Amino acid sequence: MDNTGKEKEAMQLMAEADKKVKASGSFLGGMFGGNHKVEDACEIYARAANMFKMAKNWSAAGNAFCQAARLHMQLQNKLDSATSFVDAGNAYKKADPQEAINCLNQAIDIYTDMGRFTIAAKHHITIAEIYESELVDIEKAIAHYEQAADYYKGEESNSSANKCLLKVGHYSAQLEQYQKAIEIYEQVAMSTMDNPLLKYNAKEYFFKASLCHFIVDELNAKLAIEKYEEMFPAFSDSRELKLLKKLLDAHEEQNSEAFTEAVKDFDSVSRLDQWLTTMLLRIKKTIQGDAGDLK
Repeated sequence: MDNTGKEKEAMQLMAEADKKVKASGSFLGGMFGGNHKVEDACEIYARAANMFKMAKNWSAAGNAFCQAARLHMQLQNKLDSATSFVDAGNAYKKADPQEAINCLNQAIDIYTDMGRFTIAAKHHITIAEIYESELVDIEKAIAHYEQAADYYKGEESNSSANKCLLKVGHYSAQLEQYQKAIEIYEQVAMSTMDNPLLKYNAKEYFFKASLCHFIVDELNAKLAIEKYEEMFPAFSDSRELKLLKKLLDAHEEQNSEAFTEAVKDFDSVSRLDQWLTTMLLRIKKTIQGDAGDLK
C-alpha cells in the first residue's frame, strides 16, 4: 500500500473516532456506555496516528496522538495520557519542533503530578535537545537541562544530574556567564573526584573551571588553580595543569607567540574541541596587540 492509501485509511479512522466522541457526548450516548465509546475512540485515534506515521505525515500523527491523550485525561487514565503526549511529541519532532515541546511539557506535567520525576527529567532533556539543535535557543535549553538536573538530584540519580549540569556549564561559558559555569564545573569535579570510576574526569572539569576563571581575571585563575591542586592532587601531574601554567606565564609576559606555542603543543597530543578552542581564543584576545587566532 502506498502512502496515499495509508493516509486515506488514517483519515477514515479519524472520522470514525470523531463520530464516537460526538456520540458519547449526546444524551442517549451518555446513558448507553458513553465512557466505553470514549475508550474506543482513544484506541482508534492511536491506530490513525500510527497509520499517519507509516505515511510519514508527522503533523497529522502528532495531532491524532494528542486527541487520544486528551480523551485518556478525560477518563482519568493519567499514565496513558502522558504516554500519548510523548508519542505526539516524538511525531511532531519531525515536523513542528515547537508543537513537540508543547506536547512533551503536557506529559511532564502529568508525570510530575504523579511523582515520576525520573521520567519527567528524561523528557526535559528531550526538550533541551530540541532547543539546542532545532530551535537554537540556548537559554531555554539551559533552563530545561537545569530542571532535569534538579529532578535527577531529588531522585539521587547523581550521575544523570551531573551530565545535565555539564551541559549547563558548557553553554553558560559560551554565553559568557562564567561565574555560573565555574560553580557547575567545581561542583561536578568535587562530586566525581572521590569516585574511583569517575575521578579521571575531575581534572577535565577543574581545567574548564580554570579557563573560565582565566577569562575573567588572571589572578583569580592562579588562586583557583592552587585551590584545585590542594583539593585534587592528581590535577598537579596533569597535562592540563602544565598547559595552564604555561598560558599564565605567557599572559603575564603578554607574549602571544608563547601562548600559541603552548596551545599547539597540547593540541598535538590531545585534540582541542570547539569549546576549548573558543575559551582559549577569548583568553588570548586579552593579550595586547593579539591577532585573535591560535595559528
